[in-house]
Amino acid sequence: MRVIGTAGHVDHGKSTLVKALTGIDPDRLKEEKEREMTIDLGFAWLTLPSGQTVSIVDVPGHEAFIKNMLAGVGGIDAAMLVIAADEGVMPQTREHLAILDLLQVKGGVIALTKSDLVDSEWIEMVSTDIRKELADTVFADAKIMPVSSKTRDGLKNLLAELDRLLQIVSPRNDFGKPRLPIDRVFSIAGFGTVVTGTLSDGSFSVGQEIEIVPSGKRGRIRGLQTHKEKLERATPGSRVAINLSGLAVEELIRGEVVALPGTVSGTTLLDARVQYLASAPKPLPHNAEVDFFTGAAQVPAHIRLLDHEVLKPGDVGWVQLQLAESIAVAKNDRFIIRFPSPSVTIGGGIVVDPNTTTRHRRFKPDVINRLETLARGTPDEIVLQFLATRGLNPADAKEIASGTGLATDAVANILAAQTQAGGVVVLGATYISAPNWRTLTDKITRMLDDFHKQYPLRPGLPREELKSRLGLAPKIFDRVIERAVAENILVVSENFVRRSDFVIKFTPDLQKKIDALLVQYEKTPYAPPSPQDAEAAVGAEAVGALVTQDKLVRINESVLLAPKAFRAMQDWVVKTIQSQGQVTAAQVRDQFNTSRKYAVGLLEYLDEKHVTKRVGDARVLR
Repeated sequence: MRVIGTAGHVDHGKSTLVKALTGIDPDRLKEEKEREMTIDLGFAWLTLPSGQTVSIVDVPGHEAFIKNMLAGVGGIDAAMLVIAADEGVMPQTREHLAILDLLQVKGGVIALTKSDLVDSEWIEMVSTDIRKELADTVFADAKIMPVSSKTRDGLKNLLAELDRLLQIVSPRNDFGKPRLPIDRVFSIAGFGTVVTGTLSDGSFSVGQEIEIVPSGKRGRIRGLQTHKEKLERATPGSRVAINLSGLAVEELIRGEVVALPGTVSGTTLLDARVQYLASAPKPLPHNAEVDFFTGAAQVPAHIRLLDHEVLKPGDVGWVQLQLAESIAVAKNDRFIIRFPSPSVTIGGGIVVDPNTTTRHRRFKPDVINRLETLARGTPDEIVLQFLATRGLNPADAKEIASGTGLATDAVANILAAQTQAGGVVVLGATYISAPNWRTLTDKITRMLDDFHKQYPLRPGLPREELKSRLGLAPKIFDRVIERAVAENILVVSENFVRRSDFVIKFTPDLQKKIDALLVQYEKTPYAPPSPQDAEAAVGAEAVGALVTQDKLVRINESVLLAPKAFRAMQDWVVKTIQSQGQVTAAQVRDQFNTSRKYAVGLLEYLDEKHVTKRVGDARVLR
């Protein structure tokens, strides 16, 4: 399915031409019929000679309604620039032409209407004037087709040219992330809320849950229609009416976007390349206030110039747009900017990074180089640049596709190749650039180095504390630790993380004290020093280190045992239960000539380790 948009000066016969071609009057409002002037968007459709069905979006030509015109031309495949033969090029002709050129509409034809009112010499003169206006625009080679909606002369030729154009214009891509910018919201009795727009980037199906961006409201697709025909599935590039359940008309506005949940996000800060029109009335200063238009959305914005002091008419520059409200926009989306007062189109361009999180400093070569890569780099360069800008936050393939504007399949192939080449590191289902991975692991090792220096006798940094310091999501943090362990950067022991080359070392003086302490545990294995006595002798951290090194076993806060004594007691307990069916604390006490504290502590420890379980006053094997 393809979409054709009209453009041109007021009263040059756009709506009349659409009605002559389709039999449908696109002027649907009472006010439009009373004033005989298009005010808002109108819609119609027709079947071309090849059998291809196309939608037509008819736009208002009056300068007072240019904002409505902009809401309709963002998703068109080709344009009919309508110029009345008896008047020729007029102010809105030029502005509409400039808008179509800035949006880089790929196909176009000039419909020279009201040809029945002039002679052939006049048509030739007007055509020459039009050809001058078209020079250096995307319509430089567009055919000029004289037509009359009244006599129907030339209509067949016009249809044939539109058919030819649409056969050579590339179809819309299907990225699996459908977006429908809402250009109309209304209600139908018995059905409820309906929105319309031109679908891009993916398909919608009946029954799917949807999200309204940027509001975040959720609903479900109750029905789909194109040209009043019901569909189970709507494809990219088509005009679609969506019947939504769970959402009221008053909850939706023009400019919002219908998307699948979690696939499209709103933004208030974006990077872009701007073409400032040569016809702009004055230079554009840094931080100027403009009106920003993309899709069906309009929002005030401040435009920050990144590589110019000011933009002079005809200049091209890198900019950052700070939007007054969040809107849904994707990489490579085209946009228009206008001065708010007096309202006039001054330029437009292409979105390079729709979700930048950094307010750029001006005149920075690294910033400009990054934007150049995003705009004109190879797909591999674009993916690597995107991951580079993510810093220490990995991204999954869907996020990368959304942020780069590349197809999901293409991103998957690039990630596979770059992983093999060493440019990308895989962290579960997410990816991080190799340089950022090195930065992340360097950051972790520095944290551990500092911790080991400050606490040389501790087993390592608590895992939860490291996660908190890094600020990573739990799932990402787990994948980071797994990868770092696999690369022998870290070692994880219980709930502690340490450098792989870290070893607890005691000073000679402390080592003597420790040796003396361990001798005491060997001399009286079943009535050893208490933890408090041990800590008094060598210090609490040294005791903790001995437990980490398996030179002591911490049974509980009141009991420490030498490993040999612990194994002997555990083995006896297990063998006794195997032969007698159970064992009591009194039996353990008597067997090892120890106190009840040690006997009960041992059995509770074995319970915690799932070796035994308590049944009344006795223990049995678990």
